[in-house]
Amino acid sequence: MTDRRLWSYKEIAAHIRVRTDTVRSYRKHGLLPAPDLVEGGRPYWFADTIRAWVERRPGHRGGR
Repeated sequence: MTDRRLWSYKEIAAHIRVRTDTVRSYRKHGLLPAPDLVEGGRPYWFADTIRAWVERRPGHRGGR
């Protein structure tokens, strides 16, 4: 099943159990995938995009 819910920095941070500022830093340093949507200047990612990214991250601990 595809999960097309849009996640902001806040939802990503909760999913990987870090602070929101850490997720922003990941994006700034090119560690986060490109956003699936930018609306009003704010980036959003599909939940599936982030889950796939978590699985590919070096040293990942399985996310949630």
